[in-house]
Amino acid sequence: MFFLNTQEVQSSSENVPGVQQSPEGQEEYNIDIPQEDIITKFWNCRILKHHKLVQEDLYVRNGIIIDSEQLFYSEKRTPHFDVDCKGMIVAPGLIDLQINGGFGYDFSYYKDTELAVKTVSKKLLAHGVTSFCPTVVTSPYYIYHDILPKIKRQKGGRHGAAVLGVHAEGPFINKEKKGAHPEKFITDHKGTMLSIKEAYGAGYENICILTLAPELRHSDQIIRKLKKDGIVVSLGHSMANLSQSESAVKHGASFITHLFNAMLSFHHRDPGLIGLLTSDQVDLDKLFYGIISDGIHTHPCALRIAYKAHPNGLVLITDALSALGLTDGRHKIGQMDIEIKGGIAFVAGTNTLCGSVTSLLECVKFFHKASGCSMEFALECASLHPAKVLHIEKNKGTLNVGADADFIILNDYFDLISTWIGGDMVYKSGN
Repeated sequence: MFFLNTQEVQSSSENVPGVQQSPEGQEEYNIDIPQEDIITKFWNCRILKHHKLVQEDLYVRNGIIIDSEQLFYSEKRTPHFDVDCKGMIVAPGLIDLQINGGFGYDFSYYKDTELAVKTVSKKLLAHGVTSFCPTVVTSPYYIYHDILPKIKRQKGGRHGAAVLGVHAEGPFINKEKKGAHPEKFITDHKGTMLSIKEAYGAGYENICILTLAPELRHSDQIIRKLKKDGIVVSLGHSMANLSQSESAVKHGASFITHLFNAMLSFHHRDPGLIGLLTSDQVDLDKLFYGIISDGIHTHPCALRIAYKAHPNGLVLITDALSALGLTDGRHKIGQMDIEIKGGIAFVAGTNTLCGSVTSLLECVKFFHKASGCSMEFALECASLHPAKVLHIEKNKGTLNVGADADFIILNDYFDLISTWIGGDMVYKSGN
């Protein structure tokens, strides 16, 4: 069966045997060819492709973007369905590499882990997110052992955004830059992979990003081994100087966790982690950094500095909490109580910021306005760039031929119209 919303779709097939209503309120088309052979054309749209918005049609078959010339001239076929995008923008689905939870659920809380992932995954579709990395903050070992095996990689679809793997933010960080992380559970890896695997247990294999402080002794050798295991090492919650930071990157670290937050402030004699953005000792083409552009965690001037210094490495993240999508009040993140006041999240009873309650699409919108960058670039900072961090840019974060047909349709004001995964509409604004 093949599902499309009939208000958006005009069939180009003259022989559709039957139509019946699906539980989702979409039309179900029974057609006399296998589902994997159905071809859908998206037209009257501006596609974000090769860093530009181009007036071009998009063709999808079996969840993959296909070559129209190959379709017409070699296969001599035409689409079965047409989707009129009404002049809107078609951009790659957004990818959030750091999100702690949302909508009342926290990934670091050991109860209802599967329900938390399921709920957040589904609700993120309404914010244009088609893939994400559930983030688990510093926790006691028994928490890791319980929840990490339950957060498995999964494909996206009507059930929700794809889970790309866990972002383990801690516990191997610096206590002096703990931020909202509970100090009593912060520990040292002692330079051994045994310590790493003892901390995470069987869930180690579900980790795709690991944040650590590079100044911890023997971190370079740990970084090399983590990279060999296919894990992206991110530097953060750190007191590292520039030399330590550069050494970590030379040994395989390729990401910086929420730039400017939970690290040494910039100093002209030793700029620390921040100095990596203009270092001549590392390959900047392979270095990326996350940044929270919610108007709270990072001042617009700081956003502009980062953007001007190393634009191609900029990755927009939310660092969103369980309170994403909720009103002001007290909530829980990991082992800590938090309080939302006026849309700002604090460690309860303090003035310490502990994450964002802003959606990724809103971060894109704020960054676009604050930096003065193009709309195309702002969208790529939340799609193509994070895909490059995980080395999945051939399949995600792009609308090139051969990529997964995960995309969003939006207007020129960043208002989301609909979200699509595998060429299937999984969310429509107003529904």
